[in-house]
Amino acid sequence: MNRPHLLDRPHHDGSALYVSTSAPEPGERVRVRVRVPRAYDTQEVHVRQVTDGEPEFRSLRVVVQDDVESWWEGEVVCHNPVTSYRFILKGGPGGYAWLNGTGVHDRDVPDAADFRLTTYAPPPEWALDSVVYQVFPDRFARSSGRPPVADDAPDWAIPAPWDEPVLTDREYDGHQLYGGDLDGVREHLDHLERLGVTTLYLTPFFPGRSNHRYDAESFERVDPVLGGDEALRLLVREAHARGLRVMGDLTTNHTGVTHEWFVAAQADPEAPERDFYLYDESGDYVSWLGVKSLPKLNHQSGGLRERLFDADDSGVRRWLQGDDALDGWRVDVANMTGRWGAQDVNHQVARHMRKVVVDTRPDALLVGEHCHDHSQDAMGDGWHGVMNYSGFTRPVWTWLRDNDFAPKFLGSPLMVPRLGGDAVAATMDEFGAIVPWRSRAHSFTLVGSHDTTRVRTLVGEDPSYVVVAAGLLLTMPGIPMITYGDEIGMEGAFGEDGRRPMPWDESDWETDLFDAYRQLVAARRELVALRRGGLRWVHTDEDALVFLRETPEQTVLVLCARGPVRVGLPVDRLPGIERSRTVVGKPLQRNGAEATIDAPGPQVSVWAWDEQRGTP
Repeated sequence: MNRPHLLDRPHHDGSALYVSTSAPEPGERVRVRVRVPRAYDTQEVHVRQVTDGEPEFRSLRVVVQDDVESWWEGEVVCHNPVTSYRFILKGGPGGYAWLNGTGVHDRDVPDAADFRLTTYAPPPEWALDSVVYQVFPDRFARSSGRPPVADDAPDWAIPAPWDEPVLTDREYDGHQLYGGDLDGVREHLDHLERLGVTTLYLTPFFPGRSNHRYDAESFERVDPVLGGDEALRLLVREAHARGLRVMGDLTTNHTGVTHEWFVAAQADPEAPERDFYLYDESGDYVSWLGVKSLPKLNHQSGGLRERLFDADDSGVRRWLQGDDALDGWRVDVANMTGRWGAQDVNHQVARHMRKVVVDTRPDALLVGEHCHDHSQDAMGDGWHGVMNYSGFTRPVWTWLRDNDFAPKFLGSPLMVPRLGGDAVAATMDEFGAIVPWRSRAHSFTLVGSHDTTRVRTLVGEDPSYVVVAAGLLLTMPGIPMITYGDEIGMEGAFGEDGRRPMPWDESDWETDLFDAYRQLVAARRELVALRRGGLRWVHTDEDALVFLRETPEQTVLVLCARGPVRVGLPVDRLPGIERSRTVVGKPLQRNGAEATIDAPGPQVSVWAWDEQRGTP
């Protein structure tokens, strides 16, 4: 028996086409809409919201109706800071259904996947229009005039010429130094502009005893190995002059053992810094995951709060002030910050850091690292969003990984499975539904990072699969983050192996891949629906994901295929498709009542058409 077409299901999401505002004030009555295809045969729609812990219902009414669908409209009252809601429908195949963030259900379901509106202050407006480019400073570029091998390398370092392979034995982790610096990043900003990205995200620039610098010695200065404070100021100034924003990377969970606070704490049990760190029952200091070089911070310490967050010259504030200030922070190990044993002040830390960041720079963006279920940590009062490994990276990996290469995923003991498109779409829906739409939209989507397998290695020999991964990255909801070198086909089987120096000889690039990234970035920046639209699935199967991104002004149809597919689309359910233009890929084929997508192999196609629909 054929399953119902996905376009025959009622739909709602948190985008502007369905919600009158994503930033309601406390007590505001927000208008919400449900789109119900005529084939669903619905007689009634009601919204159920939870107020002060108690469900209440309001009826919706039809405000627009045609031969294709009906639009039902009602209200949600934002009495609480977070208001969860869902819809109950009379009609459809079973006569009764719930609609929540994971779709339509013919039975009662828990509230975990309900839609949510929050009255917390919204993230900065610029963030939704961003394409982020992650740079690992030691591996991106050496500044002109710098010797081939650093002759002034610190004592912890193993100096290496730019073309030497990465040492991947654990004993060398973090010690190989290629000599990339901030002046080198500044000298290659042309590459970022050529690619089309809008935001530079630097992994830590603080001094440390490793090439990754997540073992900070201080939060008050820039590592001299990278060029010092002045190099950062010049880089930010030049980036801003080019219209690029710059984000830094701060570790709130731990410092290095050589951090000035930890040195003081170890030298004198009575030192005020002693309270900055956690200690176990034996009196020994607690470290991050048992790594003794990374002592864990105690966020119940008022002194730590003052020095890390509150003081004018604190680690958080100082870099967000002045003419050459950063535009935001990515927070390392955000999910573990303030959590150890019975202590859990993670939410308090996130909310406090958010207040400090916004008080210091009102338009700064704050994104927390998170690698699994972030439902409790991304309600919108702390981090603006997270690095969406769970709801984006892993499902993409499960769909596109090579049959003969199965990487492990960030600590998992088992290899990543290879699944079909139905499972991938369901995973994305389930993780997308656990947080407010606004948090999802302001989370980083990524197909890999400096901590993971490179996407070029993940997919195997055929680079067209990288294009498909990039297609999903640049057309799905969220803030896309590209790790340096992914756009030219850099490889790496795991985190350290992937932290290779950027090759600047273009003869070493996969130029077709670079051109595909440029085209997809340009499409993202051109089409408002790719940046701010909702997400509605049109078709999923083993090898194809087809979806709509929609705003009141524009509809974008996207195909991402990992193998040969032929998909027929019902024209009557896609009003306006006859006006579509091809932005990426091949034109749609029209045959009467059906538009056909033919993909002979891995492919991305994007079509767009303008709309004149009103917002709720």
